[in-house]
Amino acid sequence: MKKISLIIPCYNEQDSVPLFHAEVSRVLKDMDCEYELVFVNDGSTDGTLEKLKQLAESDEHLTYLSFSRNFGKEAAMYAGFCNVDGDYVAVMDADLQDPPALLPQMLELLESGEYDSVATRRISRKGESPVRSWFARRFYQLINRISDADIVDGARDFRLMRREMVDAIVEMSEYNRFSKGIFGWVGFRTYWLPYENMERVAGESKWSFWKLFKYAIDGIINFSQAPLSIASWGGMIITLAAFIYMIVTIIRRLLYGNEVIGWASTVCIILFIGGLQLFCLGIIGQYIAKIYMETKHRPHYIISESNKKDTKWTK
Repeated sequence: MKKISLIIPCYNEQDSVPLFHAEVSRVLKDMDCEYELVFVNDGSTDGTLEKLKQLAESDEHLTYLSFSRNFGKEAAMYAGFCNVDGDYVAVMDADLQDPPALLPQMLELLESGEYDSVATRRISRKGESPVRSWFARRFYQLINRISDADIVDGARDFRLMRREMVDAIVEMSEYNRFSKGIFGWVGFRTYWLPYENMERVAGESKWSFWKLFKYAIDGIINFSQAPLSIASWGGMIITLAAFIYMIVTIIRRLLYGNEVIGWASTVCIILFIGGLQLFCLGIIGQYIAKIYMETKHRPHYIISESNKKDTKWTK
């Protein structure tokens, strides 16, 4: 019998965990298959870990990995990938925005043999602010144009994958992780399963607009060299414009002699060029910072507590 492993990253989800556990357990029991629930406590400061311990006492299918601090969702997913042994592996959020009811259909599609992964995408953004939705759509359009990552608009981390795809993801051990891009980069045959957006069952989203913006910037830098190309082409264009302006200035000087030129325009040009230089240096700095973090070879996560046998405490 095939085994399904579910990875559930949790950060301050004490109210959502019991509700998620009850719902996903009901669905998996009806599927009549072996399964394990691997909850990754990402340094929660509320009672999430205590809730997981209580649930683990009454459910032999539940295991938990508790980080020594908050390492972020990307690290939590990676820790899950490194610590599961199922034939099929899925990533799900604990807030029930990823409907467990889709799992039987996803498993059926995988067992047909046509696909290696069944990924979900939201076809609506009900409950999300118009500004946030607009920026999200523009991000998906942009990253698909400037990178090799295949990311569908509305894509969620919720997907069910074959073991072969999970092994390929684990092999990509880069420190700066952007899983949506990694899922697309490794390839494999993927079926996109659409569904209506679901509201959180409890608690509040931990993803502010600023955090999502930084996450989007990380995704672009991790999977595209376009910002560096933009900086290079911008420098070439400004240099060409400056050369043309120099020729025009010489011609005007020869034709009309000395003329008083306003300081305001000169100051504006200096400020513009200076700002452009700082912007380009900032782009280069972001790439250098990523290289710097990669060369440190620090672990992606540190697990301080777990009830799972053969836990990979760091990686």
